[in-house]
Amino acid sequence: MVDDNQRTRVLEALADIDAWPVDNAAAAVIAPLGSGEAPKVLATYGDTGAAFELASVTKLLTAGAALMAIEEGAIELDEAAGPRGSTVRHLLAHASGVAFDSAEVKAEPGTKRIYSSAGYEILAGHIADSTGIDFPSYLAEGLCGALGMTSTELDGSAGHGARSNVDDLSALAAEMLSPRVLSPLTWTEACEVAWPEINGLVPGYGMFKPCPWGLGPEIKGDKSAHWTGTQNSARTFGHFGQSGTLLWVDPEAGDGGVALVVLTDRAFGDWAKPLWTNLSDAVITATG
Repeated sequence: MVDDNQRTRVLEALADIDAWPVDNAAAAVIAPLGSGEAPKVLATYGDTGAAFELASVTKLLTAGAALMAIEEGAIELDEAAGPRGSTVRHLLAHASGVAFDSAEVKAEPGTKRIYSSAGYEILAGHIADSTGIDFPSYLAEGLCGALGMTSTELDGSAGHGARSNVDDLSALAAEMLSPRVLSPLTWTEACEVAWPEINGLVPGYGMFKPCPWGLGPEIKGDKSAHWTGTQNSARTFGHFGQSGTLLWVDPEAGDGGVALVVLTDRAFGDWAKPLWTNLSDAVITATG
């Protein structure tokens, strides 16, 4: 059960954002308020209705829409999509072999974790072809509509082209903690490591051998250093963006899991690495 002291500690942790070298920021911590209860926003920082560029946090939205299309029967995880030998599953897990920013094939599917925004664009096109609905509309009417994410827009790449706010992403984080729109089994599979043996690069953090990734969310595993905290469990999953944004979910933190959303207007760089880690650790400690 969350008490007033715990909420105060979370607010104090978020207050550290005051000292960050950014012009604007907003954040929220999401967690169940009691054992067995649905996750809710526990504490916030800044203007949670302000819109920010998400950059690669967009991939969580695209992945969620893909999972919805799978549950609706419009596509299947293991149907062909992308380069020869690749499937929807490969594209979601950055295991299709497609290059970062083009459809050029750099490796055989399933052999290397090549982080690829182009792969997500291919995936979005595949969903559009299969449903007969352009992907931005499918995302807006499907996942975003079901979660009440009325301020989220995709205008550009399905890998990095969305804008949203903390209020909307808090709804997504709550869904990832305790699904109500998609099946819990669907999210469970999405947040398990696909092709656990393959190596890959996390932009800004380097090569990891292996490089755990799910069907959309990156999975922390044994990665160090990492954009989450040193106190986050290995099961922590989520994504960060080059626009200075992050969303992580730790299913082992607190009493039933904890999620953190932070949006800023300064591009990711060395400034962010210690500050993101310190904030994540403070949130885990405050909710423990």
